[in-house]
Amino acid sequence: MRFQTPLIPGRLIRRYKRFLADVDLEDGREIVAHCPNPGAMLGLADPGMRIWLEPNDDPKKKLKFGWRLAELEDGHLAGIDTGVPNRVVREALEAKAIPALAEYDVVRPEVKYGQNSRIDFLLSGPGKPDAYVEVKNVHLRRVGDLAEFPDCVTARGAKHLGELSAMVAEGHRGVMLYLVQRTDCARFALARDLDPGYAVAFDHARENGIEVLCHGTGISHQSVEIGSQLPVLD
Repeated sequence: MRFQTPLIPGRLIRRYKRFLADVDLEDGREIVAHCPNPGAMLGLADPGMRIWLEPNDDPKKKLKFGWRLAELEDGHLAGIDTGVPNRVVREALEAKAIPALAEYDVVRPEVKYGQNSRIDFLLSGPGKPDAYVEVKNVHLRRVGDLAEFPDCVTARGAKHLGELSAMVAEGHRGVMLYLVQRTDCARFALARDLDPGYAVAFDHARENGIEVLCHGTGISHQSVEIGSQLPVLD
């Protein structure tokens, strides 16, 4: 997934009201940028951080900059846009770049299922059970190279786990795919202390047969691409 316009750097002044950020640009301007992330963004929204913005000239958009990346230590990057993972995963599914799901020929996004929900991707192919794939964005790191999810309480996420379990009970595949949008992680685990309820729902769903996948990403100032599969720790 390539960014539509070249990214420009800035320094974060503050993030507020969840979806807004004040930023100092290198040309001396102070601007307000859209922050496409409703989560806690622990460690990714500290004042003074170097961040990367995507400018736009869309007359329909009030804000002319969108926050896309946070610059980390040792040259690593983290993607903060929660809309990016689905775009990255769709490209990867269509290119058969996710080995565990490469046998499917038809990729349908945003299909209604469950109780007033939409599955991120419904995969189908001749002679194969349909695969219901839910994608979650991961960008929390607290210790070493360990990526964690979630970074705050997510009742919606627990609901999705229950609905995937129901699909498995009907004979389909239920797949939870965690996409790590940062380049300094090599393992994945649940942040059980941040949302114990989600952890309970996750364990129950695995017992009921849902599959858990985690992939890293390759992130640059030009694009975000699917990376290698990462181990999931219990």
